Amino acid sequence: MNALRTILLAMLAAGSVHAEPLIVLVDTSTEMPLADFRRGQLVRGITKDLAEALAQKMGRKLELMVLPRKRIAMALDSGQGDMLCLYLPEWLPGRYQWTQPFFPQAELLLTALSAPPTHSLEELAGRRVGTVLGYRYPEFEHVLGAGFLRDDAPTNLINLRKLAAGRVQYAATIKSHYDYQLKLGEQIRTHPPLFIKQYLTRCALSHKGHVSLTEADAAITQLLQEGVINKIITNYQ
Repeated sequence: MNALRTILLAMLAAGSVHAEPLIVLVDTSTEMPLADFRRGQLVRGITKDLAEALAQKMGRKLELMVLPRKRIAMALDSGQGDMLCLYLPEWLPGRYQWTQPFFPQAELLLTALSAPPTHSLEELAGRRVGTVLGYRYPEFEHVLGAGFLRDDAPTNLINLRKLAAGRVQYAATIKSHYDYQLKLGEQIRTHPPLFIKQYLTRCALSHKGHVSLTEADAAITQLLQEGVINKIITNYQ
């Protein structure tokens, strides 16, 4: 009986370690292939697949908290959410813990056929560049300084359509979104894209959340070793 009692207590203790759900924050301005929202709910996309995979590796129930971009940092600061993924520290100033870099992204510059091809960012000084409201563009800021003239749109898709309509001649975009729109048949007539930078995004963890950096990094390492990250990316290519 004592042995059985010990086993049961151990099982209860193990279960209680991960009693808290994993609360992943998602920005409502995120677009496919990263996120698709229906009636305010995240229904598919890379962000959802990644969050589900992380929760499974942590042995936690997943809760997705969908919020406007301007409320994301506040929710992470206060501990309402545990984690925000597919970001870089320079995009989200604040006191957060950051996981290992693991999820590839690339930034492109698109130039309309009505303008000469662009070979370097320096050529954009003083020219309006289509950008997304609330997004940071560190490479453009570093190279162009005060000569970086933003022309903000609510989303990447609207940004691309502004380019197609001739409202801007240049647009910064994420390669995954650009490739996804081409896959859907979106007509994007431009010069060959100028590759700006490739980087590995991370997850930001709240200091007041219920997930430790060690736990998050261990889950990410398992996903990388098992090829889950590559599989998620491939599913949307």
